[in-house]
Amino acid sequence: MRGKIINFVILFGGLAFVLYKPFLNFLRKRSEDIRTAISEAGDARREAEQKLEEARRKIGVLEEEVARIKKEAELEGLKEKDTIKILAEKEAERIKFFARQEIEMHFKAGIRELKEFAAELATSLAEARIKKRVTDQDQSALIDKSIERLAKLYEKRSSG
Repeated sequence: MRGKIINFVILFGGLAFVLYKPFLNFLRKRSEDIRTAISEAGDARREAEQKLEEARRKIGVLEEEVARIKKEAELEGLKEKDTIKILAEKEAERIKFFARQEIEMHFKAGIRELKEFAAELATSLAEARIKKRVTDQDQSALIDKSIERLAKLYEKRSSG
């Protein structure tokens, strides 16, 4: 058993002697790889933080821009509302003007129709009264008088 222990110590001692430098190189390389990875991770973290800050700044600028555009749109909307209101008032006045003209035109036409109707009615009433009052003899006398007047008128023109 002692032989086994000595064998074991020699084997592992020899292995340790042979593998010592490669194992140290491996550990140094691994340590350096870890330092590099940590350094790169730190750089990446700083870069990500810078990008995050830049993104936050841009978002702030965009929010300000959105607020400005919103305000401008509201002002433009109010101006447009006022313009539309003024145009609507003008259009209402124009419609009122034309409506008054049309009402006045219909009123005058109605008055004219009433006058014509009154004249026709008066003429037909006068004609009916005349027909009742004038007899055939009166009619003959009127015709004769009219003929005499025409004859006198004709004579005046012929001699003149």
